[in-house]
Amino acid sequence: MGLTEYIAILRKRWLSIAAAVVVGLCVAALASVLATPTYQAVAQVYVSVRGGASVDDLVQGSAYTGRQVQSYAALATSPRVLSPVIEELGLGVTPQELASGVAVEQPPDTVLITLTVTDESPDRAARIADAVAESLATVVQELEQTGEAQESPVQISTVREAVVPTHPVSPRVALNLALGLALGLLVGVGAAVLRDLLDTRIRSVAQVEAITDASVIGAIAFEEDAVEHPLIIQGSPQGPRAEAFRRLRTNLQFLEAGGSSPTFVVSSALPGEGKSTTSINLAITLADMGSRVVVVDADLRRPSVSRYMGLEGAVGLTTVLIGRATIDDAVQTWGNRNLSVLASGQVPPNPSELLGSPAMAEVLRELERRYDAVIIDTAPLLPVTDGAVLAKLAGGAVIVVGAGLTHRHQLAEALDALAKAGTGAHGVIVNRLPLEEQGDYRYYGYGSEPSARPVDEVDGAHPRHVRSRLWPGPGRAASATPPTGGTAASPMRPFRPVERETSVTVGAPATRSGSKDDG
Repeated sequence: MGLTEYIAILRKRWLSIAAAVVVGLCVAALASVLATPTYQAVAQVYVSVRGGASVDDLVQGSAYTGRQVQSYAALATSPRVLSPVIEELGLGVTPQELASGVAVEQPPDTVLITLTVTDESPDRAARIADAVAESLATVVQELEQTGEAQESPVQISTVREAVVPTHPVSPRVALNLALGLALGLLVGVGAAVLRDLLDTRIRSVAQVEAITDASVIGAIAFEEDAVEHPLIIQGSPQGPRAEAFRRLRTNLQFLEAGGSSPTFVVSSALPGEGKSTTSINLAITLADMGSRVVVVDADLRRPSVSRYMGLEGAVGLTTVLIGRATIDDAVQTWGNRNLSVLASGQVPPNPSELLGSPAMAEVLRELERRYDAVIIDTAPLLPVTDGAVLAKLAGGAVIVVGAGLTHRHQLAEALDALAKAGTGAHGVIVNRLPLEEQGDYRYYGYGSEPSARPVDEVDGAHPRHVRSRLWPGPGRAASATPPTGGTAASPMRPFRPVERETSVTVGAPATRSGSKDDG
């Protein structure tokens, strides 16, 4: 990864990094509060040789003490030196325990020995330091005794007595907080980078482009109310999702201009990525432009188009394929008369065989003859083969990828399933993208967003749902005559049209003055 990728990770994971820093500071503060304060007292001794008769004696004595001073420094923490200290002060500890609190330092090229004692009591630390210095002088004199005079040539003198410390040396709160901050930052950044490296979910358009050569023809933002209002007609007609579908509509027109069939099979790798709502919203935007569009619910295992659009789903594609109805009987009109819906019909026991049958090919040819665009919602590619069968029949598929849901290897496997079926992907639509992935480019006219709130009905008008129902009974042929009250009421509340110079009747083909929708 480059610097740009690391910066992107920091921006995306800043909250978890900040949490790690806060935790590090809290741990450091807690450790500082719970730690027992300790104090240090320092005493220093000087090692020398008793006066000689000549200068040569003094030089030799100085060289001797220089060689011996390191041994005396090591001797300072021995039990022979510390045991008398324990007895004198009544410490009640072992020499080894006392030695752990005594640090001895011998500065280079000197005959000085520095004794540093650390203890929880400042007064006791000073008394121990002085006592160790005195005990060291006594023990060295005993060890260095020579001759009949039984007098040691080496003399150890205390040149710096210990002073009772007034401030503890630990805990060092400022240092602990700095270490906690650095450790929390390090852990947070490391965890963020590691999480990003181990996360194989597709979260951006760039990750899709790294997996496939198929063009990304659409990027649909995820909004909080998308679950409650999956169709853009129920949300803001000028919101980010609506504009994204208009861009998708334009890109599909370029695909068609390149020689592609007007039939678009919409599928995904896994369920729940938004292929059905994408198909419906795409069809709505195409119909709004004036194109004659039909949505075909070819997901014969878990159909959902009729449920989203509030239409009858018991009669539809499967009814036509088995010859119990014609396309005219099964097709239902939704909204304005430019948009038609062919529901799934009853769920069959053999969906793959029905979708790959000559009857299905004939239905597709007839729909292509009647409509400007045919949008087919089909089953996901990985669980079943229905989508690949239909994609081969239509000459390709449009793959919907749910950002944050689909893993990279799953998209690769879905594309491989199309390749094994002898077809490919016309393009990829990345759905459920965070708004920041689409940037902050918005244009709502003179600086304010239009309200997307539903309002009261206008002149009692509803989007029209002109439907044909087939009610086959036991032992009789299907009838194309709907029962009384066959015209369905709208499943949604209408919205007041945006005020313009010309009026638009809700639910009827719009007539405008001026230019067409700029998409």
